[in-house]
Amino acid sequence: MDLSLSPSVSDTVCVLWGCELNDTQRKAVFEIAEDLLEHQFFIRTMCLSAEASKEMHVVEVQDRVGECCKPVPIATLHPMCQPMVSFSGFELIPPVIFNLRSGQGPLFISGQHLTLVYEEEEEEKEEVFSSTPPLDHSVLQ
Repeated sequence: MDLSLSPSVSDTVCVLWGCELNDTQRKAVFEIAEDLLEHQFFIRTMCLSAEASKEMHVVEVQDRVGECCKPVPIATLHPMCQPMVSFSGFELIPPVIFNLRSGQGPLFISGQHLTLVYEEEEEEKEEVFSSTPPLDHSVLQ
């Protein structure tokens, strides 16, 4: 989605995010402050460290949409056959919880957090009316 073409978005802030999951830190949470802005979170990559154990590593995720649901497995990694997975357009609604369901790691997750700031609609309407030239009433008579 090209946000630069959307007339209602006045500013976009993009921040990279990352975490490590391993045998001692099995869970990571991406949280945001409660505000009136729109937040989007995109998973970009998951990869195993060179020191990762030679076993299957399963990562599951749960976001705000799935509060009443169980976490969903989204990646299965193994150092010999699939040490990394890339995602394209995998959007989650914060807060997002990542859990290393199986495996010892270390496993790295990277993501991208977008904050969208919208213009006020009233300001847009005022600009439209102020750019319209005044009507010449003498022509109507």
